[in-house]
Amino acid sequence: MDSAQFHAAVYNVVRQIPPGHVTSYGHVAKLIGMPRHSRHVGQALKFISPNAQPPVPWQRVLGASGTISSRGPGTEGAARQHEALEAEGVQVTVGRTGEMRVDLREYGWFPAVGSVDIGVELSGGGDVDADDTSHDPDSDGDASG
Repeated sequence: MDSAQFHAAVYNVVRQIPPGHVTSYGHVAKLIGMPRHSRHVGQALKFISPNAQPPVPWQRVLGASGTISSRGPGTEGAARQHEALEAEGVQVTVGRTGEMRVDLREYGWFPAVGSVDIGVELSGGGDVDADDTSHDPDSDGDASG
C-alpha cells in the first residue's frame, strides 16, 4: 500500500465512525490491514485538507487509552478536538494533570477487522511507502486535526 492509498483508507474508515463515538489510531490501523502503523494514522489525519469532501471527522480518533493527544506547546488542536467531541455528545473528562480522556467503554467504536470497507484494494506488502521514516510501532499516533 503506497502512501496515497494509506491516507485514502484511513479517511474512508474514519468517515464511518458514527457521530457520538470514537476509536483509536491503532484500531484504524488494524482495520486497514496495517496494525503496526498507528503513528501513520495520526500523520494522515494531521494532513487532512480542511476542504475534504466528504469531511473526515478526525476528532473521533484518540489514543489507545481514550486520551486526546497533545499537539505540543502553543497549539490549539487538543482543545478543538475536545470541543468537537463534546458538540457530538461525547463526554470528555479532564484529569488533575490536564489530560483529556474519553471513556472508550461508553463511546468506543471497535468493529471487527474485515467488517469495514476501507475503500482501497489491498495488494500485499504490508508496509507504507519506503520514503516515510516516521514509523514508530510502539506509538499510538498523534493527529493535530
